[in-house]
Amino acid sequence: MRASRLISLLLLLQAREVMTAAELARELEVSERTIYRDVLALSAAGVPVYADRGRAGGYRLLGGYRTRLTGMRRDEAEALFLAGLPGPAGEMGLADAVAAAELKLLAALPPSLRDAPARAGQRFHLDVPGWYRETAPPPWLAELAGAVWRDRVITLRYRRGEREVTRRTLPYGLVLKSGTWYLIGRVGDDVRTYRVDRVSAVEPHEETFDREPGFDLAGYWRAQAEAFLRGMLRAEVTIRLSPAGLRRLRHLTEIPFGYAEAVLAAGEPDGQGWVTTRLPVESVEVAYTQLLGLGPEVEVLDPPELRARMAGATARAAALYADDQR
Repeated sequence: MRASRLISLLLLLQAREVMTAAELARELEVSERTIYRDVLALSAAGVPVYADRGRAGGYRLLGGYRTRLTGMRRDEAEALFLAGLPGPAGEMGLADAVAAAELKLLAALPPSLRDAPARAGQRFHLDVPGWYRETAPPPWLAELAGAVWRDRVITLRYRRGEREVTRRTLPYGLVLKSGTWYLIGRVGDDVRTYRVDRVSAVEPHEETFDREPGFDLAGYWRAQAEAFLRGMLRAEVTIRLSPAGLRRLRHLTEIPFGYAEAVLAAGEPDGQGWVTTRLPVESVEVAYTQLLGLGPEVEVLDPPELRARMAGATARAAALYADDQR
């Protein structure tokens, strides 16, 4: 533990050039007395660290001394690829590895580039979860991330509706989509997707597995997500849309394929500028809720039951506003 702290102290001095004992103590989460002892230990080991006195004083390395020791572990190197996602990395239990890797990378940069992390942090921030979502990570996420990193076989207990199922799973990867975590794993001959917040228990085994060399996590997720969304569009309605209605249609659903296909199927505008098109939808019930949001910018032509429901809703709304004429 102390050896790791001494390396961190040395890298901090390399990265920031001068730091007070109080600043080092805060960074390393120890007392100032511990910092004094650690500095003496570094000096005894031949590291040219010395103290400047005065208001701008602090500890520094003599003559731009730089260690050739990077000391970067495998988990720290892998964590570098998650450095742009500090929140998700922390949820997977990798916050310390990311912080350590960033410190070692910063120490290796020349002085002219050491402000790069601060500049990036001032200009870009990635807020991954969607609005109105709980921020707490799923209970078993860290255990699943550990199994994914180590290619370790797990026994997974998963809530499916009102019952629980148990599966022996080869955890291939984790995907974060709109604030929700998903586990991609092989079960028997199939690759399956599980929502991590529905996992009720994870039992890691000592047994490891060999990954399929050609498995592409990003490609698998894209294909599955598109198939899932297209599979939701089980019905179709025929509608007329004003120019404003056509523009607003894209904002009524999270499924982009419906809007794109409606645009492609749209005919030429009529004398009023309205177009007739077919809109793929999940169901007539869902279409009713979505199309109400377009108000007078849409007319449902088919199916008849949806047209009747829209007409009824329009009549009720007109009756409410007719009270203003009394």
